[in-house]
Amino acid sequence: MFGDLFEEDFSFVSNNQCGKGKKSKSKDTEPPAPREFTKLSGIKNQGGTCYLNSLLQTLHFTPEFREALFSLGPEELGSLEDINKPDVKVRIIPLQLQRLFAQLLLLDQQAASTTDLTESFGWNSNEEMRQHDVQELNRILFSALETSLVGTSGHDLINRLYHGTVVNQIVCKECKNVSERQPERVVFRMEDMLLLCCNKLILKTFLFILQSAKLRKLPPFLTVSLLRFNFDFEKCERYKETGCYTFPIRINLRPFCEQTQLEDSEYMYELFSVIIHKGGCYGGHYHVYIKDVDALGNWQLQVSLEHSFCMKDTENIKEMENPLTILKGILSEEQSKQIPVDQLGQKLLEKKGMSWNKKYRKQYGPIRKLQFGSDCQGQVLQSPSQNNDVQWTSESLCTVLKDSTSGSHWFDLNDSKVQPIKEKDIEKQFQGKESAYMLFYRKSQLKRPSEAQANPRYRIPGHLLNEMDAANIELRKRRMDCDSADNNIDLHLHLGSHYKLYNGALHPSLSWKESVLDLTIDKRKTLGDLRQSIFQLLEFWEGDMILSTAKSLPAGLHLYQTLDGDEMTLGGIGLADGADVFVWNGKEVGGMEVLPGLDHEPVLLNVLRLAGYNEGGKGQHFIESQHVVPCSAELSTLWKALASPGGIILMNRSGSDKEMENWQVVPEEDMKKTVRIVGLADGSSILVLDSHDQSLVNVASGNLTAFMHDISWLQVKNFCRLEADEKQVKITATVETVSKGVTVQGYNRILLLLLDDSCLRPINRNGKLLSPVPEDYTVKEAELKMGSLLGLCHGKAPTSTQVKELKELNVCSGDTLVITEGKLPPKVTFSLCVMLQLDVWFFQAMTLPFFQELSVPSPEFLRAWTLESKRPGKLLRNNQQQLNEYKLGGRTEICIEPLQKEENLGPSDLLLRVQMGIPGERDYYHSVDLVWDISKECTAWALRHRLAAHYSLPVEKIEIAKYFPEKFEWMTISSWTQQISKRKRKKKQESLQSAPFHLKDGDIIGVKNLLLEDGKDFSTVRDDIGKETQRQLAMEKKKSAVFSAWGKPTLCPGIASLSLLPCPYKGRQSPPL
Repeated sequence: MFGDLFEEDFSFVSNNQCGKGKKSKSKDTEPPAPREFTKLSGIKNQGGTCYLNSLLQTLHFTPEFREALFSLGPEELGSLEDINKPDVKVRIIPLQLQRLFAQLLLLDQQAASTTDLTESFGWNSNEEMRQHDVQELNRILFSALETSLVGTSGHDLINRLYHGTVVNQIVCKECKNVSERQPERVVFRMEDMLLLCCNKLILKTFLFILQSAKLRKLPPFLTVSLLRFNFDFEKCERYKETGCYTFPIRINLRPFCEQTQLEDSEYMYELFSVIIHKGGCYGGHYHVYIKDVDALGNWQLQVSLEHSFCMKDTENIKEMENPLTILKGILSEEQSKQIPVDQLGQKLLEKKGMSWNKKYRKQYGPIRKLQFGSDCQGQVLQSPSQNNDVQWTSESLCTVLKDSTSGSHWFDLNDSKVQPIKEKDIEKQFQGKESAYMLFYRKSQLKRPSEAQANPRYRIPGHLLNEMDAANIELRKRRMDCDSADNNIDLHLHLGSHYKLYNGALHPSLSWKESVLDLTIDKRKTLGDLRQSIFQLLEFWEGDMILSTAKSLPAGLHLYQTLDGDEMTLGGIGLADGADVFVWNGKEVGGMEVLPGLDHEPVLLNVLRLAGYNEGGKGQHFIESQHVVPCSAELSTLWKALASPGGIILMNRSGSDKEMENWQVVPEEDMKKTVRIVGLADGSSILVLDSHDQSLVNVASGNLTAFMHDISWLQVKNFCRLEADEKQVKITATVETVSKGVTVQGYNRILLLLLDDSCLRPINRNGKLLSPVPEDYTVKEAELKMGSLLGLCHGKAPTSTQVKELKELNVCSGDTLVITEGKLPPKVTFSLCVMLQLDVWFFQAMTLPFFQELSVPSPEFLRAWTLESKRPGKLLRNNQQQLNEYKLGGRTEICIEPLQKEENLGPSDLLLRVQMGIPGERDYYHSVDLVWDISKECTAWALRHRLAAHYSLPVEKIEIAKYFPEKFEWMTISSWTQQISKRKRKKKQESLQSAPFHLKDGDIIGVKNLLLEDGKDFSTVRDDIGKETQRQLAMEKKKSAVFSAWGKPTLCPGIASLSLLPCPYKGRQSPPL
């Protein structure tokens, strides 16, 4: 308990790393709140330090103790700046108490911190979270302070102010012998007070004695502990005494003193502090009632009045910026002297730049409930009479402040919160779970000088005055910056000269960075100030400058309201943080007229058409595209742009829902209506059907009657151009119709001679011919959708066997095949017992002819990988481990990589493929294997040091990145020199094995030598080609490679089927695709 406060000699020569220069806890980004109306500062609770805060506030409001402590200068106590000097004597506790008291007196903050003080005690975070007994803390703190002040002029500070003498006498009633004991007291206990009050106590039945206690020496300050915590020996448990114990505000101790001949003033004491405990014996909360002896605080009693709030001094109203004066000015500007409440709040915001709720609601309540004037009814506020006595009335109770300056007053200091109280409130603490625990009295003779009254700077040392003045200047600056940041808004300025109008919406003609400027401005400034700032930002502007609010819609940028009224504030016209403002001439953009407003808002529609071959995903019968139309556009215009002659359109207001009952044909009479009138909005769908697709629609009822799976025909178009002109016909078909039959029917319908080298090729929506359909495929096997358009072309169609072989090789349309010299090693299938160890399996693999040619001496020269999507996946390490422990499934493919030297990877070793960039080229040297021990940490910082050591380069002269071969992308691993905020400095760095890097065995790490090249581009020409290939495949909506279907042979229990492939990846720059 209380950390190092038990060590009485700790503070003579201190090496403790605390004090003024230490910041043990992260600093809040926002400045601390200023003092409230009481002008007194509270103390922050560190978690469980309410008992400490109560005692410190009592000592702080003991002026004689505070000033005696201030009288000790740096020549006696030392300086906190010398705390790290080993031979300098620094008395930390008194220095920190001086600094804390100066902060409580002068620093303009709602609550001071005791962090530096508790660190000088030697407390850790656990001590700060534990609650202790305040009476015990008082004793130990005084003892530690006495020890710390030995050798200074304040060595007798505690003894002079708090030590008194109690004489305990026992008189034998038979022999009249007197026994006397004289202990010194700093804190008078409950038993002492009981003896003083009773004077008599019978101790034994056989011997009658008279026991008494007398006060021989009275201290200036009397501290009384009520000892409410006790122990029940019958129940063997602690309990708190909640019974009534009354104590007076003023007490005369003459009857209890040994010498009674002095004047009454020598025996009179006045109560000035009551430490209160709320709770039980195992926990609770402390706060303190304190009398403000020096009148340092602004005592304003909170009074609840039911109907009135009176303020008579108009000068004080102006000083306090009373909202009544502001509202009166607003009402006086109105011709009718009346204004609705809803508009009153907006007027107040425009005039003051701050809303009622933010500035006045906490003190005066909601503006809707506020009324003044005898004729005020309902929701209209009338202008008040022009006299000095103004009365406000409210429907609800209103908390007001009533000044009182006569005499000293009491405050309730509850950690950070300070509230004025009445003296009679002390009587409520006589008993109960929340009751008085310690009492502090001061002699009535102790009078304070007049210059100390309401003067918090009284007798504070000059160096502390300078420190607090500098701290207040810094606080004011931080609050101004914070206030400015709170009122600053970021506006996105869209320059009209950098935009073009397309489909009724604005789109940037340049990049976003060039088209949009960000401007930070105080929302309390006017629109004229904003216009002037834009002029300065653009440097030049020809013609009129019109500012309009804009909004980014799915279709693009759209303009709404034109901003006018240069005298209005930005907050008053509704500009918020992140608002978009369009800067233009108010007429046209890019030579085209722009129609702003809600009536001309662009709408983004989903347009659906029947899907053809290989269009859309599996099971999808429609392809979707997006079109932007103005909401004022007529449906006839939309029909002309989307449908062919004779075609029809259906609309679905529910969005992408394709249920038949939600689709309706647009009737002829609605073609003159606009998009908005018929209920189409962003995300609504339009289905476009050509004339030959209208069999799906019941035109009479206007409903969709069938979907794609009900269509029973294909369309065939002639591309042979032999004996007839280009022609398109419908061929009746089912899902079981063979492609050859469709070809024959197509020739017959087009009246062509049947050719042996002809084939059917699907046509996509863009009119491009796709891969030929095998002639023995059915419509279902060819994945043709009914209604698809096919081209009858020259050329022989492939057979299903040829297509199957290509699929087994994962070769699909659009792939590039490279023919090179050489021969691939054969694929070998093993059936092995899963109880075998990996090295035993290596011995069996080494018997294969391919490995015999490599002359592998032992299994330590082999490395095994699982194959995942034709790439090395999991590394099988630890040759002594059994195969079943790797959790390999049936038909697992494993590749074996021969090594040049023995390898035995541990569980904390990570195997990386490291390759150094070739200076001046977009290429890399051959990759090398790097084993990295990650047992300590797997962070970017550690990896950089490992790679720098591997290449013998300075750490700051390399850049590293991880390669993602499936995306042909490099991700730079963050630089180790990046700045880390103080709040996150102690936070553990994230592991590279987690997102976004997911570093694992076999990953490729690229390294750039910044000594030889400045560029940090890790990509290669091969990456560009790969990305372009992926882009083309995505545009054509090609499906991913089809994996071959493996059989499931019957295996005996304990047997796993493994496919063995010699690893061909050694020495390449990156694994193949």
